[in-house]
Amino acid sequence: MEDKKKKDGKIFLLGRYEVGKLLGHGTFAKVYHARNVKTGQSVAIKVLDKEKILKGGLMGHIKREISILRRVRHPYIVQLYEVMATKTKIYFVMEFVKGGELFKKVAKGRLKEEVARKYFQQLISAVGFCHARGVFHRDLKPENLLLDENGDLKVSDFGLSAVSDQMSHDGLFHTFCGTPAYVAPEVLARKGYDGSKVDIWSCGVILFVLMAGCLPFHDQNIMAMYKKIYRGEFRCPRWFNHELTHLLTRLLDRNPVTRITIPEIMENHWFKKEFKHIKFYIENDRFFSVDDDDIESLSDKSLSETESEPEIQRRSVPGLPRPASLNAFDIISSSSGFNLSGLFEERGAEARFISGAPASNIISKLEEIAKLVSFTVRKKDCQVSLEGSREGSKGPLTIAAEVFELTPSLRVLEVKKQAGDRGDYEEFCNRELRPGLQNLVPDDSPVSRYIPPDA
Repeated sequence: MEDKKKKDGKIFLLGRYEVGKLLGHGTFAKVYHARNVKTGQSVAIKVLDKEKILKGGLMGHIKREISILRRVRHPYIVQLYEVMATKTKIYFVMEFVKGGELFKKVAKGRLKEEVARKYFQQLISAVGFCHARGVFHRDLKPENLLLDENGDLKVSDFGLSAVSDQMSHDGLFHTFCGTPAYVAPEVLARKGYDGSKVDIWSCGVILFVLMAGCLPFHDQNIMAMYKKIYRGEFRCPRWFNHELTHLLTRLLDRNPVTRITIPEIMENHWFKKEFKHIKFYIENDRFFSVDDDDIESLSDKSLSETESEPEIQRRSVPGLPRPASLNAFDIISSSSGFNLSGLFEERGAEARFISGAPASNIISKLEEIAKLVSFTVRKKDCQVSLEGSREGSKGPLTIAAEVFELTPSLRVLEVKKQAGDRGDYEEFCNRELRPGLQNLVPDDSPVSRYIPPDA
């Protein structure tokens, strides 16, 4: 693996990750287990060979996958933390899911109904979240569903995914893709298909496999299997109850127009048993759940501190800790020359502001700006998360801000878009953030300067 340095027998990638064992490999990539040197967090690093990607004409494919993964950040979807690049390699730093594939669990035999239902509920939650943001997986199968240490499901491998922008003029997709046993009949017909209905069909096949321990459509001859899929020919085992059989009949309806939808699935009696809608927010690349009782406390836009626990706790902080120190190397290494996330996603997703004002004043100003536009504010030490309330195609606008100490008299405020639409982010920076921060500096402050995105 390129751009690595050895120290005491250990391999370090770009000085940030201690690289461990090889987890797997394919034609264009290798995946390693690694540890974040700063936080100690386990991650998976996918290493892609630029030359092979360019020769294969897959650079657009890689860019799209990165863009999609940044759009669909959800507790039941494998997270992409960051993207780094060198002259010859691209590195995806991703969530490490150590429970393995759901496929391995099913290979041992069918699951109990309550266990299968839990996984199916989590799958539908994740898929519904993707569809609401115009993302369609198109290759859902047990091999692409991982389990974490808590036994929760994580959807992975968005390599064949598509976004609504890729639809043809008829509003349908026409690319033949997917895994044979899980592909929908309308894909086989090659007349165009609705991405959401194709994913729902695959979810139906997955539910059948979880409950029966075998495929609903199977034949040693692939063409014979395709005929069964196209005709919608399958039988439910005798141990399936009436509710489950009815749901599977709706999921595996060969007619996409009458096939059940995500909202209808969530209202289905079998599905709804012990189901809870998950409410969450993201801070520092970690998911935190929000109980119904917590929603009111978020609406005041002034959450003082978020603890590590999944619950939100509010308490006053007697004094703001000293900001983390940021030296010249940190500023350079976080620029587009080293961390090349911007090469693949929207440019202009970062901005910096240099000020002589105290960190507490900067954070207070951020709260003031957020209040003007009805953003939720969450604080922890010198880190601030701002979250909009308006849902867009890419979810609500979420912005992370952090104050660093450049010198004893200078602070740097780093602002990054974590989620949401690029246009909304740029509008916020131009109309609210930049003017607000320029008005921050007291008369005796030695310096104040806004560094626009991509400066």
